[in-house]
Amino acid sequence: MIVLLALVLYAAAGIAIAAAFLVFGVTRVLPEPAPVTLGARIVLFPGAVALWPYVLIRWLRSSR
Repeated sequence: MIVLLALVLYAAAGIAIAAAFLVFGVTRVLPEPAPVTLGARIVLFPGAVALWPYVLIRWLRSSR
């Protein structure tokens, strides 16, 4: 039961952070600013949800 709750919390945090990252932060972490299409954002979404701690760290480091 606790494992399921942890998985749900991880997924919820991942969805929230991935959505914010794909709307606001994806262009900041790129070496050169480039437009990111809607299709690319859709493809990136599952990976950003699964790897949200890494995505968040990269996003926070890139804004400095």
